[in-house]
Amino acid sequence: MQHSEHWDERHSTPPEDPRPRLRWRFMASVMLIAFLVGLMLGRLFDPPRLHIEAVEPWEQGLQLWLNREPQVQAEHVDGALVYRYEDVYGKVRDGQLKLLLGLVNWRVERDGRDLLLVLVSPRPLDGEWRGAQVDGRWRARLALRPK
Repeated sequence: MQHSEHWDERHSTPPEDPRPRLRWRFMASVMLIAFLVGLMLGRLFDPPRLHIEAVEPWEQGLQLWLNREPQVQAEHVDGALVYRYEDVYGKVRDGQLKLLLGLVNWRVERDGRDLLLVLVSPRPLDGEWRGAQVDGRWRARLALRPK
């Protein structure tokens, strides 16, 4: 075998090829970039999160302005009328309404990922919730009446 001897304590075979390791790094970086682009596109086409923009008094009750239609559940808890808005963001706020049926205290508060609209009055309350889209926003009117 020609030239199989050691030259200065080195082998005559070439060193290991570095290309396979570079291929894995390249593929990993391409997969990472594709994942990040997918996340950005998902955020771009995802609908905006639901949030309460404003709460205003109305002659028959309370009016809420939201950025889109919410999922709402009404329930009576310990003499209070409670509306639960699922997966909604908004500030905690409170106020008082002067209606024909008397004073009504209201409060928007957090309950985990949900927002609660709690209405308390000296007399038991019942409410009718109606929503409609107005000027690109969602208006929810809550008409209150004695139970």
